[in-house]
Amino acid sequence: MTVDPGPAPDGQRQQPESGDLHISLTVGSTAHRATLRDTPAGRDFAALLPLNLTLKDFAGTEKISDLPSRLSTANAPTAAAADAGDIAFYAPWGNLAIFYRASGYAQGLIVFGRLQTGTDHLAAATGDVPVTIAVAS
Repeated sequence: MTVDPGPAPDGQRQQPESGDLHISLTVGSTAHRATLRDTPAGRDFAALLPLNLTLKDFAGTEKISDLPSRLSTANAPTAAAADAGDIAFYAPWGNLAIFYRASGYAQGLIVFGRLQTGTDHLAAATGDVPVTIAVAS
């Protein structure tokens, strides 16, 4: 399913790849738009939806949460750097990471999605942050 994701956080229009999946991340009463890439990790994550998770801040850079199961690392690079808005799987720990600031190159980081909205909202959230992630309607 391909839908125009609208402006990216930097104001540029980000074109989806064929097969990408549009999802929503709801924090409190605010839903934010995101896109999952059509990759093994992205498909594994999509198969877990809907998810209710609690995000915790990590290193003043990202919000993280445990996942109910590990995601595939097939065909993924062995390491990646993350930009603000990236949704990733950190394979060594088996957790979800949603970046609100850029992060350096990390072994085992697999970026499989991107927030179109909500990066600032996540950055400002303190403490445990309940989030619902679902396929966008």
